[in-house]
Amino acid sequence: MSQPSSTPRRVLIAEDEALIRLDLREMLQEEGYEVVGEAGDGEMAVTLATKLRPDLVILDVKMPKMDGIEAGAKIAKERIAPVVILTAFSQRDLVERAREAGAMAYVVKPFQKKDLLPTIEMAMSRFTEIVSLEAEVEDLQGRLEARKIIERAKGVLQTEHKMTEPDAFRWIQRTSMNQRRTMRAVAEAVLSGEALPGQ
Repeated sequence: MSQPSSTPRRVLIAEDEALIRLDLREMLQEEGYEVVGEAGDGEMAVTLATKLRPDLVILDVKMPKMDGIEAGAKIAKERIAPVVILTAFSQRDLVERAREAGAMAYVVKPFQKKDLLPTIEMAMSRFTEIVSLEAEVEDLQGRLEARKIIERAKGVLQTEHKMTEPDAFRWIQRTSMNQRRTMRAVAEAVLSGEALPGQ
């Protein structure tokens, strides 16, 4: 039985230069990462990322078939894993393109292990934060929308059925439990005239 803390982080490397790929793999393995896949072009990187679901994807900018930025955009959009971009160019526009594509960090070649590791940790940390925040905001958005609909339904019950606000809420709550439906679904039925007291 493996403990989550001892599970090595799974990395996919995409780099068209075999020598750099080998160096990268060795650096990562020395630090306890598991290299689960390697690709020599952007298309293969996207295919492998989708199939293997690694914890991290490292992409070179300049690759055949599809460049690393385009591949990174596809991987980031699907929220598969954090993307770190490798570039031999420290040009602002490339870095900007990589950021807009959803890359969490970038490393300029030639790089050393001391440059790579903090970048990987930062990318993984930022990715976790973003994914968590998105899930929370989605739930929060759903809760806010449900609350608005329930408030409107309470208003209808108060106006048309002469209920007090607490009675209207209790009626929605009770109907929800009796019908095994969400309070939002009951409130929507009240607003459409499908569910009314006494029915």
